[in-house]
Amino acid sequence: MKLAILTSGGDSAGMNAVVRAVVKAGILKGCETWVVREGYEGLVRGNTEAAPKSEPSKTSQNLPANYRNTNINLIQNLRFGDGDLLKDGTGDFIGGRTIKGRYIVRVGFDDVRGWFAEGGTLIGTARSKTFRTREGRLAAAYNLVKEGIDALVVCGGDGSLTGADVFRAEWPELITALHAEGRISKEQAEAHSHLKIVGLVGSIDNDMSMTDLTIGAPTALHRICEAIDNINSTAASHSRAFVLEVMGRHCGWLALLAGVSGGADFIFIPERPPPHDTWEDEMCACIHRHREIGKRKTLVIIAEGAIDSNLNPIHADYVKDVLTDRLGLDTRVTTLGHTQRGGRPVAYDRVLPTLQGVEAVEALLESTPDTPSYMIGVQENKIIRVPLMEAVAMTRAVATAIEAKDFDKAMSLRDPEFKESFDGFITTSTLEQKDIPVEKKMRVAIMHMGAPAGGMNAATRTATRWCIRNGHTPLAIHNGFRGLLDDYIHELSWLGVDSWMSRGGSELGTNRALPSIDLGAIASKFQHHNFDALLMIGGFEAFSALLILEEGRKHYPAFHVPMVHLPATISNNVPMTEHSLGSDTSLNALVDACDAIKQSASASRNRVFVVETQGGKCGYIASMGALATGASLVYTPETGMDLDTLRRDVRYLKTRYTLDERGKSEGRLVIRNEQASQVYTTEVITKMLKEEGGSLFDSRSASLGHTLQGGVPSPMDRARAARLTLKCMTFIERHHELLQQQPRKSRHASPDSAAVITIQSSSVQWVPVQEMVQHADMINRRGKTRWWDGIKDLAEALAGRPELIGIHAKDLAAL
Repeated sequence: MKLAILTSGGDSAGMNAVVRAVVKAGILKGCETWVVREGYEGLVRGNTEAAPKSEPSKTSQNLPANYRNTNINLIQNLRFGDGDLLKDGTGDFIGGRTIKGRYIVRVGFDDVRGWFAEGGTLIGTARSKTFRTREGRLAAAYNLVKEGIDALVVCGGDGSLTGADVFRAEWPELITALHAEGRISKEQAEAHSHLKIVGLVGSIDNDMSMTDLTIGAPTALHRICEAIDNINSTAASHSRAFVLEVMGRHCGWLALLAGVSGGADFIFIPERPPPHDTWEDEMCACIHRHREIGKRKTLVIIAEGAIDSNLNPIHADYVKDVLTDRLGLDTRVTTLGHTQRGGRPVAYDRVLPTLQGVEAVEALLESTPDTPSYMIGVQENKIIRVPLMEAVAMTRAVATAIEAKDFDKAMSLRDPEFKESFDGFITTSTLEQKDIPVEKKMRVAIMHMGAPAGGMNAATRTATRWCIRNGHTPLAIHNGFRGLLDDYIHELSWLGVDSWMSRGGSELGTNRALPSIDLGAIASKFQHHNFDALLMIGGFEAFSALLILEEGRKHYPAFHVPMVHLPATISNNVPMTEHSLGSDTSLNALVDACDAIKQSASASRNRVFVVETQGGKCGYIASMGALATGASLVYTPETGMDLDTLRRDVRYLKTRYTLDERGKSEGRLVIRNEQASQVYTTEVITKMLKEEGGSLFDSRSASLGHTLQGGVPSPMDRARAARLTLKCMTFIERHHELLQQQPRKSRHASPDSAAVITIQSSSVQWVPVQEMVQHADMINRRGKTRWWDGIKDLAEALAGRPELIGIHAKDLAAL
């Protein structure tokens, strides 16, 4: 199969990761791979110049006989010489090698190396009016047939994907017309009777239905939250109000998630306009309440497509005037514009597009004339295929519902997390307090456990504001169970946690002490402080503590209260959940560090860096980090290491460096989990590679250590913290009401009232702690099964390890 990929419409971070994944996965599957420059416009223009002669690839005919059965499509398609021209943007300039006059360019495995770390789209994008005409699509079909391409991957928005589906539907008649005009032969017409197409959504607005995330949206949100964090410090210093306009013409996802993650006071989104014509009064009343209790900063976020209930646009300047005239606030407007699109992709926009790109190749290989055009989407961590036009139709139905003022329908057509996030924003952003009966009020204890993780403070802020809104008392336990024994407890306030969304670490303090240090005394403290519920935010220690407390119910009545564990650990080692708070922040820290390290490695041309990561006996950070940074090798505790593995890996690296273009060897990364082996330490591996590399490559090491625990929490961790915490609080309230129905002196909490909130596939599920034990490897402190088990193999496959591991460098050098 010959496949091509194009990016169309707007650019978004992560598109280069898709191109890289499609090219590499295609070659590994035995395909020829091409890129189409300038989107559909490039497809219409085609090639008017022939490709210059490339460096000849080493082929199977040249290799010794013992390699003849080896899959060496990678070696045959290693590079075709245009990778640097595409990456540097020098392809349109005459002088030496050029891609001028060539819009459909064949690329090899190494031509796309390092692309995933670049923003935008290196192959260019353009909106083509010509392709919208039948004549334009006829020219595009001819250009594909001329190059022998029979499969197409399109990465773009709903308009681009609709164009792809139209192109596929018209394909048979286009081929017939080309044959009738004598532009293609009968053999070509028969060979290209069917065009295989698959779509991926590149959109920073996250506006496509039937997928949780679109490519580029996480990075855009990251850029917005960086701006908000900077603005907040200025706003607080000067006691100012800021009106921030973000992108989102028809979808308010960026404004909504930025509002949740950045701690905004008020937001405007297209799907849910203010319900009343007097929204100015509502906004001013809300902000006035916040100012009355001493809040020094005000932040209002507006999506560019924001409207009121009569479909009239709401402009940032008008909101500024309202705040200035009615409240007397010193108000400024900031429009982020295209800064939201740019910059290096965050970890999410490297990992998920890579997984989607690999799945796109699989979908093309399995495509038949009877299968629909698929869109590759995401549900949590699960990569899914959905009928392309069904997703487009549902997406456009949102805009139709908004135009019809059916805002409830518009909200329902977004994914469930969208509405949950909106309701959560209202709950945590507005200072209100319900008047509930005394017997329903709760004293909710909040504790951090284990190592610090990004999102812990965001979760605590959410829990605090939920409690205050619903008439309950939030109690902070400082320094874990040791702090509880020392009565280091205080009541949290609405304003006191206002700035906690963006704070890393743990404002409450955290340690690994378990309640078993003195279970009786812990029970006494529960009774003394009259706790009605406990929320523990932490990693495997919190899970272990919950298990101890639940078992302690047999002897201590004080533990018969709802108790929940919200997983928060960079190791992501809590059983049965796919995500823990802090793991995304940690991955971003790893990506930032490895990007810098790889620059040094590449500048030295022949250097291998062995990078040590945290993670305990769980290889999540190492595996996902390897995929996000393009590491060549990764070592995890789950797979372990031995001398044979190291011997094969040294041989692979020698072969890989032998295949590099002379003088242009790439710096490479080896990522090692801190507990991958007690014998083959980072120092041992580094020295071994240095010794064995000889003249081919050098070796250095870098231990990232606790840098992976610190820093500002990522927006994804903040938003997830808010969403999951609200579910935890609803769980607590529900089980508290059930306990209230029992006689006070004989209350007995059911086993399912001590539970862990988990993300499983595409849903949030509660798992009683006793059930969790069955799925836990208590010795190694991780789950027995893991959704990411295959990521290590995929990362190494995209580096070419399986294909090259059996080939000796000396045989290649002799060619």
